[in-house]
Amino acid sequence: MKRREFITLLGGAAAAWPIAATAQERDRKARVSVLIGYAEDDPETKARVAAFQQSLAKRGWSEGSNVQIEYRFAAGSPDKYHSMAKELVALQPDVIVAHTTPVTAALYEESRTIPIVFVNVSDPIGSGFVASLARPRGNLTGVTQYEAGIVGKWLAMLKEVSPRLARVGVMANPKTTAYDYFLRSAEAMAPSLAITLVPSPIESAAEIERAIEFLAPDGGLLLPPDASTTAHRDLIIALAARHRIPAVYAFSFMVTAGGLMSYGTDQADMFRLAAYYVDRILRGNDPAELPVQSPTRFETAINLKTARELSLMVPPGLLVAADEVIE
Repeated sequence: MKRREFITLLGGAAAAWPIAATAQERDRKARVSVLIGYAEDDPETKARVAAFQQSLAKRGWSEGSNVQIEYRFAAGSPDKYHSMAKELVALQPDVIVAHTTPVTAALYEESRTIPIVFVNVSDPIGSGFVASLARPRGNLTGVTQYEAGIVGKWLAMLKEVSPRLARVGVMANPKTTAYDYFLRSAEAMAPSLAITLVPSPIESAAEIERAIEFLAPDGGLLLPPDASTTAHRDLIIALAARHRIPAVYAFSFMVTAGGLMSYGTDQADMFRLAAYYVDRILRGNDPAELPVQSPTRFETAINLKTARELSLMVPPGLLVAADEVIE
């Protein structure tokens, strides 16, 4: 069962605006570049691209007609970020969409003039991308992902389903996500839940396996948003099941794939909102004057089949609050 609420886009009436020769002259197509941290053939990548293109189309931008879009896909490999960023900046597009914090950092390093719309960035001020959410002031603006406080929700969910849980690993690749940002928050909140944190930075499948084995048999697992763990999600879910480790994820698609539970935003909505910013910039708006948006709606997903296999009882309150329950 599912009840999904979509984020209200700023200036929704802009969808009805006619295409005007503002940012572009009438005799050429608008040029948009997109750098995504996931693999091109990942179903989640395809869903995000589709949402982005559909949102642009609703605003009057048709690929191949009045806009040309150039994509790059890093597949969770941080060594590709800078080379792909250089390629896209060399194309001199009218606007670039940057997916994840490290991708945004790579693009920002390459250009301080081309408008950049970021998506899935958790700490844009701390990362130095914007001066403030209300007035970015530079060439970047976009959509934030999670504030640090969400870590408390993730830890509390783990404690609810496994009250005796005393150790929790925080797993992500520091090169493909804002790892320290989430780890610091977890360290501040864990003592109140009688949880000892186990920092679990990873970069490879072998490191993932070692980290999960170290948490067995009485540990739990927290996975903040990260392109690397997304790329290795099948392995992580399988290992968590094998070692009977309860895990909480940042994205519901991990739960659909067999993970225990998640709390987070609808990622397709984030890319729809990114399209709103692209539209505004193509029509002549300065990114420095477009406030950064934060998500206002979150969803909880629980996989009851996985809970049963782990011999866990999901509390009624958590179950009732879930937006998606997989039997």
